[in-house]
Amino acid sequence: MKIAIFSCCKYDQDFLQEYNTGHDLTFFESALTLQNAALTKGFDALCLFVNDSADRDVLYALKANGIRLILLRCAGFNNVDITVAAELGIKVLRVPAYSPEAVAEHAMAMILTLNRKTHKAYNRVREGNFSLEGLIGFNLHNCKVALIGTGNIGKAFYRILKGFGCRIVAYDPYPDPSLVEEGLSYGSLEETLKEAEVVSLHCPLSEDTQHMINANTLKLFKKGAMLINTSRGGLIDTQDVIEALKSAQLGYLGLDVYEQESKLFFHDLSGDIIQDDLISRLISFPNVLITSHQGFFTREAMQQIAEITFGNADAFESGLPLINEVKA
Repeated sequence: MKIAIFSCCKYDQDFLQEYNTGHDLTFFESALTLQNAALTKGFDALCLFVNDSADRDVLYALKANGIRLILLRCAGFNNVDITVAAELGIKVLRVPAYSPEAVAEHAMAMILTLNRKTHKAYNRVREGNFSLEGLIGFNLHNCKVALIGTGNIGKAFYRILKGFGCRIVAYDPYPDPSLVEEGLSYGSLEETLKEAEVVSLHCPLSEDTQHMINANTLKLFKKGAMLINTSRGGLIDTQDVIEALKSAQLGYLGLDVYEQESKLFFHDLSGDIIQDDLISRLISFPNVLITSHQGFFTREAMQQIAEITFGNADAFESGLPLINEVKA
């Protein structure tokens, strides 16, 4: 098939070319939008990432251009109108799981960095400053951690937390029996967040989870708690989080995702004036750590993404069962 690949960085191209199973690939650096949907004419399929838009208008343009298949090289699909895609007969396939340990380990890296301030210590020592003032942290051992979402990534993160001796309470509408057998306790969202010292989000973005972390739920955290989000930016109300940081209700914030990240992440804007006032405010806080959606970014994960994506394409082309299809 002729496949157009959007939001493609050099590292994407390297892995996709290496694991290509014989398809004709064309790479576009830009994200897919209605404005550039005309580029898809003449292709059979598209390969999209988290910040590409496939809403109703875009999907109608894709259908007119002959697109039959959307290959998501990610697990989330909130950027695709699945109902409209089904109506138009455009199949949507995703990569439901790729090295969940990669994201889980990044979440732990953010916790350790914020807590023990290793990023600040590194910069101090390079400048000849060996003072420990302002670098004090807290023990993770016996710390209450609220684990929101226990899918593949949440499960991997739970097992990391166990190694640190944390007290872990989870919230998930669909509790995992295997984790219950391992000793994980589930509760309601309110019970899970109440007096939590660390809150880590590992759930998909949907109408039910949109802004689940907001002014009301932030009040449930233990004062000075840490919030980590490596899932989707829309899970938190950014303005409410800023107010919680200002009042010290929230003591630490680690973000690998951001609600308006599509205009920022994966781009070098070091020579530009950032127009997003919310992220500029977040960056100004000394207790905030932001990475640009790199939680997935390991060699193992990139290989699995490429292999599963082309496996999905091959299954579609050969008329085999589409085990990774996203259905309305």
